[in-house]
Amino acid sequence: MDIVVKGRNVEVPDHFREHVSHKLTPSERLDSRVIRLDVELAHEKNPRQSAHCQRVEITCYSKGPVIRAEAAAADFYAALDAATDKLEARLRKAHDRRRVHHGRHTPASVAEATAGLPVSLNGSDAMLSTDAVAVLDAPVDDTHALVVRDKTHIAAPMSTADALHEMELVGHDFFLFHDADTGLPSVVYRRHGYDYGVLRLSTD
Repeated sequence: MDIVVKGRNVEVPDHFREHVSHKLTPSERLDSRVIRLDVELAHEKNPRQSAHCQRVEITCYSKGPVIRAEAAAADFYAALDAATDKLEARLRKAHDRRRVHHGRHTPASVAEATAGLPVSLNGSDAMLSTDAVAVLDAPVDDTHALVVRDKTHIAAPMSTADALHEMELVGHDFFLFHDADTGLPSVVYRRHGYDYGVLRLSTD
């Protein structure tokens, strides 16, 4: 398993690299499919954020989905500890999900479980369904000045349930995916409380 440590405008001392290697190597026991761990350090310059000025982000690449965890603290050692705890919890979650899906007790699809839940789009109430289609209006002419990062990901089509699972593993509030059932570009997102929503983009 490769461990890559880098800093975002931060110099990473050798002793901290050794500490990261010692800290993260046991994580391989939680998932033997782990191939590489990228660890990125960043410093928040705002003095009012001194209690959380040091941030550590860990990205785990394996034969399965990408798993990411991040945390901030007053020093990098504490931030690394917190991020490692989150990463190991998500690795366990991914491992448990594979074990359940290979057994006899496969859980119901999240798309089925969330179908019929109320969702608000553009201020109006609607019912969330697995075939719902939503088109978001946004100004196009001014976007060039706002784009600060542009990424293209190659991904195989997946179900809504798998998209929600991968969203949880990377710790984001939304996840863009190609829906295997509808063939549409779609986004799952976290709503208030413990609800989830689905947006699909159609040209029809």
